[in-house]
Amino acid sequence: MKPFVVILAVVAGAAGPLASQSAPTEVVAGPPFERPPPPILDARRQALLDSVGAGMVLVPSATLKSIEGDYPQDSDFRQHNDFFYLTGLETPDSWLLLTADGQGARTASLFVPERNPAEERWTGPRPSYEEATAISGISSVILPDELMSTLQGARSLGLEGGSIYLPLNDRTRGNELIQRLVREFSVRARNLDPVLAQIRLVKDDHELQMLRRAIDITAGAHRAALEAARPGMYEYELEAVIEYNFRAGGAERVGFPSIVGSGPNTVVLHYDKNRRQMDEGDLVVMDIGAEYSYYSADVTRTIPVSGRFTPRQREIYELVLEAQRAAIEEVRPGVTVGELNQIARAWLRENSGGACGVRTCDMYFVHGLSHWLGMDVHDVGDYTTPLAPGMVLTIEPGIYLPEENLGVRIEDDVLVTDSGYELLSRNAPRDPEQIEALMNESARR
Repeated sequence: MKPFVVILAVVAGAAGPLASQSAPTEVVAGPPFERPPPPILDARRQALLDSVGAGMVLVPSATLKSIEGDYPQDSDFRQHNDFFYLTGLETPDSWLLLTADGQGARTASLFVPERNPAEERWTGPRPSYEEATAISGISSVILPDELMSTLQGARSLGLEGGSIYLPLNDRTRGNELIQRLVREFSVRARNLDPVLAQIRLVKDDHELQMLRRAIDITAGAHRAALEAARPGMYEYELEAVIEYNFRAGGAERVGFPSIVGSGPNTVVLHYDKNRRQMDEGDLVVMDIGAEYSYYSADVTRTIPVSGRFTPRQREIYELVLEAQRAAIEEVRPGVTVGELNQIARAWLRENSGGACGVRTCDMYFVHGLSHWLGMDVHDVGDYTTPLAPGMVLTIEPGIYLPEENLGVRIEDDVLVTDSGYELLSRNAPRDPEQIEALMNESARR
């Protein structure tokens, strides 16, 4: 099928020259959402039961919020990651129960509310029980009212000697059912979170497909931003270009609030107001990530608003870039995130010369080098775990010089392979010559 092509045409505000100077950018749309197939979901559930041995696992879904009472910040329904990871379902107010007796007998049950036509007129149709089975691969779909009796029945079938694994975190602290189970099972209640986090740390084929799509959409948004950036634009105009490209590419939401920080805002690590008007000679840090089918990208580029790095900006930029390259080249199975962090810092320390004054430039690298990437932008998993094939992490050194209003961060998404790594975000330009060439080619159009 020929892809549907959207033409980007952003109209700038009164202060912005974008409308008169930027050329249209093609954005290739794709399917907006892809569920994991049932065999993948079943494999995930079996891996979880392999990890816990005998006992029970209970996983709650997200709760439907009020589009009026929770508007605007919290009205968007997004399924909890663990529930979606194991079921593929976006139904709210539901539960997943897994049981294993340690001898090979295992069960999986879903507890899903009945469909309510009056409610669905407001929120849209939910899957029927038959559709829930088709999506999840779980044949047992029951009303939530039956959950407690099912749990008691599981205990009577010889599971009383096993543990019950529950998510024990800030989100579930107020959940009455979970707290009741913690009291009833007392010493046998275990925290599910770290167990499932380690399983989620290694991505399966479906997860890697979703991450590749999220990262490709984000790389395309970076290229569009390169073409659009001009002195006189507001940061929010560049943010609009970025997030238009996210949505036009099939991403349903941002993985995190977009950071578009120029001039003095380049040294603010989590700046997301995006209100400043960009000036000639500014750098702008764009730390952005599209979320596609529950998987988030996280790619940062720092570019010169005027299309050319000053000698000073380029000096700092190339230090950051080479530190990043040094760390990326060491990504392979068996290495730890801590070791990569030390590699990047050592490179800055040994190669900074006088670029950062009397101190070495590693002293101005004020955050961690890496984090896991997946369903959360800072995904779950133990950071002392040695890298293994299928893990995805970011590599993001930076130098921040507040006295010069000069900050540079470069962040890429990296897949660990059997023999080394794959740079998943390679389509987002990061070489300074390539950045300048693309920006100035756009300016001549």
